[in-house]
Amino acid sequence: MHQNQQKFAVLSGGVGGAKLVLGLAQILPARNLQVIANTGDDFDHLGLPVSPDIDTLIYTLAGLANPDTGWGRHDESWNFMAALSELGGADWFRLGDRDLAMHVRRRDLLAGGHSLSAATRELARGLGVQTAILPMSDAPVRTHIDTADGELGFQDYFVRLRAQPVAQAIRYRGADKANAATDALTALQRPGLTGIIISPSNPWLSIAPILAVTGIESALSDCPVPVTAVSPIVAGKAIKGPTAKLMQELGITAGVVGIAEYYKNIIDGLVIDTQDAEHRTTIERMGISVAMTDTIMNDLTDKTRLAEFVAGFTAELRAAS
Repeated sequence: MHQNQQKFAVLSGGVGGAKLVLGLAQILPARNLQVIANTGDDFDHLGLPVSPDIDTLIYTLAGLANPDTGWGRHDESWNFMAALSELGGADWFRLGDRDLAMHVRRRDLLAGGHSLSAATRELARGLGVQTAILPMSDAPVRTHIDTADGELGFQDYFVRLRAQPVAQAIRYRGADKANAATDALTALQRPGLTGIIISPSNPWLSIAPILAVTGIESALSDCPVPVTAVSPIVAGKAIKGPTAKLMQELGITAGVVGIAEYYKNIIDGLVIDTQDAEHRTTIERMGISVAMTDTIMNDLTDKTRLAEFVAGFTAELRAAS
């Protein structure tokens, strides 16, 4: 199948996942790429509904993301945060002056009766993004981390405390009552789908909330096309964020083997870095096909190359099945 005819649904978190999504957007027509976004990180801050992973995906695809942080907008100014800090306000979660507009507009759309899915469509369209960014659910699901100091909301844990508390368990509040968004389920059941890709986002903080929502995991298990995951771990270290730290604290097998064990019931293939070649046989014994390449994405060339590799590997799995 020619690459322009391939169709993929992608499960993604924020920064790491957005890198691969941007690469896929370089090689696929916008209509052939749909991204199911984690909303477990969402929270209300300063009276505004903030959806960090959705916004990172939109900013990245719009060419507006901050290249130094991966989140927020480039050429940002911080007058609002400076003034808020002077007044003694909560300044630990930084909202730039331009970024504020995203959250204000989302608040207005939600208050006007839009679902989160519909609001996300409007926000993406406003910034010229044609790729479908689909919230995993229109109902609230919130990731919480149990620590020795008590239960913490995700942003308290990850941003305010910089993921320093030792994690004892992770909970996805509301997931048992939340149904997958209609658009998200439709993307997983789309006719002519080449495959489903799980991006190199943190499995427990970014992908597990998506899988916890009613309907998503069963849709993956029932889908007739291959599911491929990309490991966020290279040589035992996380490319971005606290993945390796969490694995150690939660007693999960270290490195790519632990990633494979977590995903083994839902994936057909796993893309790992060539630095982890020694683990290939162990993973293949789990019944998972393995493909190896350089998975580190430093620039657009890297992102596009990895996207081509992952898409090609997934297409091969489909042809083989």
